[in-house]
Amino acid sequence: MFQLIDVFFAFITIALLVLVGRFVRQRVKLLRDLYLPSSIVAGVIALLLGPQALGAIVSAVAGSEAPFAQGLFPETIRNVWSQSPSVFINVVFATLFIGESIPSPRDIWRKASPQVAFGQTLAWGQYVVGLLLAILILTPIFGMSPIAASLIEVAFEGGHGTAAGMAETFNNLGFTAGPDLALGLATVGIVSGIIAGTMLADWARKTGRIQVVRSEDPEAGSFDSHDRPTETQTIRVARARLMRDLLIDPLSLNLSFVGLAITIGWLILQALIYLESITWGRAGVELFSYVPLFPIALIGGLIVQLLVERTGRSYLISRPLIERIGGVALDVTIVTALASISLAVLGSNLGPFLILSVAGIAWNVLAFIYLGPRMLPTFWFERGIGDLGQSMGVTATGLVLMRMVDPDNRSGAFESFAYKQLLFEPIVGGGLFTAAAPLLIAQFGSVPVLLLTIGILAFWLVFGMYNFKRIAKSSQVV
Repeated sequence: MFQLIDVFFAFITIALLVLVGRFVRQRVKLLRDLYLPSSIVAGVIALLLGPQALGAIVSAVAGSEAPFAQGLFPETIRNVWSQSPSVFINVVFATLFIGESIPSPRDIWRKASPQVAFGQTLAWGQYVVGLLLAILILTPIFGMSPIAASLIEVAFEGGHGTAAGMAETFNNLGFTAGPDLALGLATVGIVSGIIAGTMLADWARKTGRIQVVRSEDPEAGSFDSHDRPTETQTIRVARARLMRDLLIDPLSLNLSFVGLAITIGWLILQALIYLESITWGRAGVELFSYVPLFPIALIGGLIVQLLVERTGRSYLISRPLIERIGGVALDVTIVTALASISLAVLGSNLGPFLILSVAGIAWNVLAFIYLGPRMLPTFWFERGIGDLGQSMGVTATGLVLMRMVDPDNRSGAFESFAYKQLLFEPIVGGGLFTAAAPLLIAQFGSVPVLLLTIGILAFWLVFGMYNFKRIAKSSQVV
């Protein structure tokens, strides 16, 4: 157990580790070239200074009673860290839609349908690959839980935040190796995503697959992927008046909306759990009791945004401040999750870990090369490289790769990529099915879930190729 002062010093330590991580990243060219966030560097440093690395070395050399035999950090701080990822990931997902302008579903679909189909194909293919590996290799040869089939999508498509957020679900289902394997795979995903994306971009330039031409105008490169639809003058005036008369810090006000989103998500989840308990739950089939809060918090954030838009109170929310709140929460999630990885678990499951890593990378790269030009009717490489990056790390990885090949946004890939998230994040990549997949596998077995995911993958493949032909045909007519 720990006290509030332990929590205080645990997060002070995280702040210091982030500073150290930033310093190390700036001094090591390889880390800069890989575009690794400072939070990942800080988390790895915390892991190396903990009981499994520094502590193990000191114990082996000077004995278990020597100073730092348990690492640099006290046990109380490590206990706080171990519980932090599953808490702060709720904040990350609650902030995804708050302050974002929500276009009509028709507008979103018109602009983003090819990338929705391609992104969904990558995600569902990760489930199919993982389930086939679990059925044919991981469970019969290595004796792993069938739930291991979900690791590729959780780690590669979801990233470190989702991998950390799913830890409690894995543990509750008895798959105790899951959290560490997921975090390890997430690290492999983000590194391999940057490396593979950089190599593919170089290949595309040499073979003429990149269609955009970089502008020589220095002003043209000022495009910012964080730009949003222009706000009306009414909203700007109302916000200026609010900030002048506000008797509360604007950051606190925006944090209140994040808290409201999480509360709404919690109420929805509790209602679903109650509904389950009085219906199919009586027969012993339980799903929602294992679902983590974070994907429902995302829905809570969407509800909050729709409410403020419908009531004309959009000026109350500052999207940059909401992003800062989500960014801090994500950094805390990543640092504490990586600091809590069990190296012993990774070592004892090295074979499955390598198999899942290679299979996940192979599926994403091959699907991008083969399916990208058959599902994305215009600028397939510039648009698809963003989905490749997201499917192997985080959304930021996709943005980095898009900037590599289209820094001036001449293809319009950034807008389509952004709109795609509205029809992507609530389902996979940390959404509802990501949370439900381990539960479905545990309840119904690998084969039924494999058949389900094959069916969904086939749907997106057929739709994506049909949509490609439809858009291509309409372009020719015009």
